[in-house]
Amino acid sequence: MSRFELSGLPTAVGSMPHIDPKEACSLVARFLPEIPAWPQLPKRAFLENMYAQFSEGFPGVVIEDDRIYVDRTKDLDQPLEQLYASYLENKIEEYGVSPDYAAGLHAFLDIELSPLAVKGQVTGPISWGLTITDQERRSILYDDTLADALAKHLRLKAAWQEMKLKTISPNTIIFVDEPYMASFGSAFVSISREQVIKLLEEVFSGISGLKGTHCCGNTDWSVLLSTSLDILNFDAYNYGYTVALYPNEVKAFLERGGILAWGIVPNDEKAVLGETAKSLIDRLEEQIGALDRKGVSFRLQTEQCLVTPSCGLGSTSPEAAAQALELLTEVSKELRKRYIREG
Repeated sequence: MSRFELSGLPTAVGSMPHIDPKEACSLVARFLPEIPAWPQLPKRAFLENMYAQFSEGFPGVVIEDDRIYVDRTKDLDQPLEQLYASYLENKIEEYGVSPDYAAGLHAFLDIELSPLAVKGQVTGPISWGLTITDQERRSILYDDTLADALAKHLRLKAAWQEMKLKTISPNTIIFVDEPYMASFGSAFVSISREQVIKLLEEVFSGISGLKGTHCCGNTDWSVLLSTSLDILNFDAYNYGYTVALYPNEVKAFLERGGILAWGIVPNDEKAVLGETAKSLIDRLEEQIGALDRKGVSFRLQTEQCLVTPSCGLGSTSPEAAAQALELLTEVSKELRKRYIREG
């Protein structure tokens, strides 16, 4: 699979609003046949919350009702040693995600698909480490030992997931979702650029196919673009203009073969109802043009792109999610018709 083949195709960010995993998978297969993404189902159970979902097997982790934390009063030496041993020996089969935590993934693995590529996602180390706290409600990202451990844990989770998805297609895309990167540089998040890059690269090192990062807010895009990621996914509907503030970094990213995944279809129910494929294409062209005027080739941007919803669709109704995916396919079709040269 060349990256050129992906040009302008649609895929999903992850979450869907369904309770029934088969219904969610059916919708994904219908609208995203080229690059289907397995559906996370946060409304089904708290265990499918994007932070709980990848917590299985982490040293000291406790889930009580709708709270997840790491109990530092427990002796974590042995479980940490086990994690590091599994990491060093690449025992990814020990770090799977069970059906209770990801019913959508397991249902997805059972359906008949013949895609060009297949997409999965794992919560990123910055967002996971800031959200999950110890028993004193201190984010575990601020504990050097646990921060290193969580990155290795998520690396194993990503590698296991990719192994499973390869049974559907040899061409895999794994997104490392980092919503909390929108808080990077604020007074509320004390983490350095170097630590962000180090932790992300640790997770990326477990991914052999294309690796991407999704951030659904504004951030310092130069940080993410300086990593080894292949795909940058951002909320182009609300924050697309912010990417144009980094033309040199975007240009370098595209010139090394990077792909921009434009989250141009809104995930807000009211906004979905108010948009058409034409209005969204117009918005997308305006944003691509803004970068083009700053020296980032319009052709390169359109030839190395994907289109997605602005974020997950888990907070919408099933009807709105279907409408968003239908809009997405229409935008992709028109984009490819206008700009993508086949062959």
